[in-house]
Amino acid sequence: MCGTCGCGEEDHITFTKPGENHTHSMHGAEHHHHHSHDHQPTHSHEIQLEIDVLSKNNLSAERNRGYLEALNIIGINLVSSPGSGKTSLLEATINDMKAHQKMYIIEGDQQTMHDANRIHQAGAPVIQVNTGNGCHLDADMVNHAIKQLKPEAGSLLFIENVGNLVCPSLFDLGESKRVVVISVTEGEDKPIKYPTMFETSQLCIINKIDLLPYVDFDVEQTKKYALQVNPDMHFIELSVKTGEGMAEWEKWLDQLIEK
Repeated sequence: MCGTCGCGEEDHITFTKPGENHTHSMHGAEHHHHHSHDHQPTHSHEIQLEIDVLSKNNLSAERNRGYLEALNIIGINLVSSPGSGKTSLLEATINDMKAHQKMYIIEGDQQTMHDANRIHQAGAPVIQVNTGNGCHLDADMVNHAIKQLKPEAGSLLFIENVGNLVCPSLFDLGESKRVVVISVTEGEDKPIKYPTMFETSQLCIINKIDLLPYVDFDVEQTKKYALQVNPDMHFIELSVKTGEGMAEWEKWLDQLIEK
């Protein structure tokens, strides 16, 4: 939350589309996560602050959800620690599905246009949200980005969140589904070390399975840990690099669209 995650009034949120020479900004009063901090806060003050921030965010998230549902847009919130392969997964998904499915992407990072440029090259409309010191996207940022992207009815909207398994877990963005990505180069105990993220996700993608012969990673133990915190969790094992498992992921997306 604000008192611990580093998000503060100095944050400067920018929204940029590849190829454009200008950005849109949010800062100060525009961003509900910005507020004054007591230099010596009491415990009760911190709790109330957390409740206020989440309450305001959840209201915005419900507005986002209502807008997307009205247009039959499926919103996918992709979350993970840094380096799990979210952007590579999106690139491959766009290349495989763009012939029959319209997709829009919101890219969340603290700095740079690197990921948005990659998505743009893959052929999908994209907007980069740079959060400055912020360690997650919130519903207001997503709302601002949606207004600029103007996704078509019946499309897929992917929200690639800032790489972080802690703060993004607390913030509903108005998505239809939350998908947590973990790679085999990480520890299999991630689900029990960061349980809230796995509790709030519906699908866990285990990425980079082509590296399994070279790393000490127990896929089945990872699944057991995840099911301890979320008995309804579903899993897809894949490798973006080799393409193994991508068909199952894309089938899962197609089934969401058809519902």
